[in-house]
Amino acid sequence: MESNSVSPMPELAPIAEFDKTPPTPPEDTIPMDDLPPPPTVVTVANNSVEQEAETHRHYEEENEWGCGSWLEYTMVVVLASVLLLGSLALTLFWVIYYHNGFAWREDLSKQFNLHPVLMVAGFITFSGFSILLYRICRCCRRIYVKLLHTVFHALSIPCVAIGFMAVLDTHNLKRPEAIPNFYSLHSWIGLVTMGLFAIQFVVGFFSFLVLLCCEGATSAFRAALVPIHASFGLTTFMLAIAACVTGLTEKVIFTLGENYEKFSEQSIIVNTLGIVFIALGILVSYAVRIPNLRGDSMVYMDDRM
Repeated sequence: MESNSVSPMPELAPIAEFDKTPPTPPEDTIPMDDLPPPPTVVTVANNSVEQEAETHRHYEEENEWGCGSWLEYTMVVVLASVLLLGSLALTLFWVIYYHNGFAWREDLSKQFNLHPVLMVAGFITFSGFSILLYRICRCCRRIYVKLLHTVFHALSIPCVAIGFMAVLDTHNLKRPEAIPNFYSLHSWIGLVTMGLFAIQFVVGFFSFLVLLCCEGATSAFRAALVPIHASFGLTTFMLAIAACVTGLTEKVIFTLGENYEKFSEQSIIVNTLGIVFIALGILVSYAVRIPNLRGDSMVYMDDRM
């Protein structure tokens, strides 16, 4: 009986108390304070590139032209170009057909004929095309447009200089008595126009050279100069039109006298030429100032390329 009894279980060892001491960190663990910052620069750069591309898309979509804008642009530019060439052609016809062409010193009346033709060529035709280039050359880069703008203005300089010398010689060499210089409103307007033209050319040429030398360093200066240069350029063109209109009136009154009021053929041609000049002033200023005809979006995208 006693052999079948279950032997008592051995007494268990007491459970060890849980050690609450935190484990010692490994020696190769780097503290968080010494870690470099997370690489957020790449994300910011990507976001800025995406925002810039989105801005360009919005800019191009907002300035995208419709059929009406293209029709308006074509009509204004084509009509202005035709009138610029037509004004010079009509002046040549008037001088050659009614005043027997040109000469130098041997015939003072024919020498004077150089004055209206060369002034119209320099101040109206060449200067007008120089202004319209910013509307005609929409698919060209800005640097090429500025170069053509400078070339057309440079072509105006010899025309204006020779035309001015022609009228001075005509007045000073007139016999038996010389004609006074700079007494009329036409001559005063002409002097102001030549002065503004000279200042505009010097400032524009200097800005163009600075652009070629150090484009990035002078971008703010050139951006501030653009509206001033554009405003005075358009003012010079308007003054040139005023000088041409007053000069035509002065010449035709001295030449025709009382026949001017009888609607002679020559007076009609001169009046038509004056209306062409006025129409040019309206069209060129409209092409420069109207927002729909500005090439900002195309030029902006070209400059980014």
